[in-house]
Amino acid sequence: MIHQSVASCIGQTPLVQLNRLFPYKGINVIAKLEFLNPGGSVKDRPARFIVEQGLQNGTIDQKTHLIESTSGNLGIALAMVAKVYNLQFTCVVDPKISATNLQILHLLGANIEMVHVRDDQGGYLKSRIQRVQELLHNIPQSLWINQYANDLNWQAHYYGTGSEMVASLDGSIDCLILPVSTTGTMLGISRRLRSEFPALKVIAVDAVGSVIFGTPSGQREIPGIGASRVPELSKQIEVDQVIYVNDWESAQGCRALVKYEGIFAGGSSGSVIAAIQKLLPSVPSPYRILTLFPDRGERYLNMVYDDNWVGQLHHPDAQPNLSTFTSKLPTRNKAELKNLNLLT
Repeated sequence: MIHQSVASCIGQTPLVQLNRLFPYKGINVIAKLEFLNPGGSVKDRPARFIVEQGLQNGTIDQKTHLIESTSGNLGIALAMVAKVYNLQFTCVVDPKISATNLQILHLLGANIEMVHVRDDQGGYLKSRIQRVQELLHNIPQSLWINQYANDLNWQAHYYGTGSEMVASLDGSIDCLILPVSTTGTMLGISRRLRSEFPALKVIAVDAVGSVIFGTPSGQREIPGIGASRVPELSKQIEVDQVIYVNDWESAQGCRALVKYEGIFAGGSSGSVIAAIQKLLPSVPSPYRILTLFPDRGERYLNMVYDDNWVGQLHHPDAQPNLSTFTSKLPTRNKAELKNLNLLT
């Protein structure tokens, strides 16, 4: 098949079993590799869906100037799709964006607006949105994508990601566990999967310091997971459990994933791995878990894969308490897990 543009290449990412990282009898962990999308992340899906729906219904035309607040991945996806459809795009970012993402945005021709003032929650999200409002006032025919409240965000995953999962699975699953930020990915996929598997347990993985589910705000360093304001879409999601993961745990999860599976993924993928390790001691056997890895590891080389950066996070309070993990699932010995930095 020959595609007419890079936008039409988005989707149909593979599922892979994580047998090497989780080689436990009766435990089956399956991940969808969303970083294999052409723009490098799961955000390619809502970027394409929102823009193409807008072009079809007339809310977007060739004079429209797209604006969005993003930690990087949606910005890259929108810049790529905007290039395909010859649209102007301005991306509002903050200092936590990786240097790689920032360079990619420049190369794709996006206009960059950087905010430097933290909001009252210690993050930058509210500051970014304030800048979006200023740009909407100053730029003629501008349109805010608004991934935090746009129903097309979750619908992209209902009709896309979630439907692909259902079509590819060779049986039922017991648990869906996903990282959250705008909560659009979680909302769309969980709704689609629960239409097929009504008894599905849905678990959100959130960052320590995120306010999405009502916990106290705090400083977070890894972009793409958590939020310093409650996204409007989050009011629609139905989750059974939230597992919190800090930056250090996420970094160790990333390193475990690449060491045992050869999967070089981004920070929130490491958050998922750490959350699954916390979850496994409490699940029955057999048990099937489904997740996804949102973005590529190359964009985090100066963060979770940088020893100096991780070393600044490494203190006793930041280490995961996973001793029960080895006692219940003893396929790997404690010395091996110690080498993975998964034990205190």
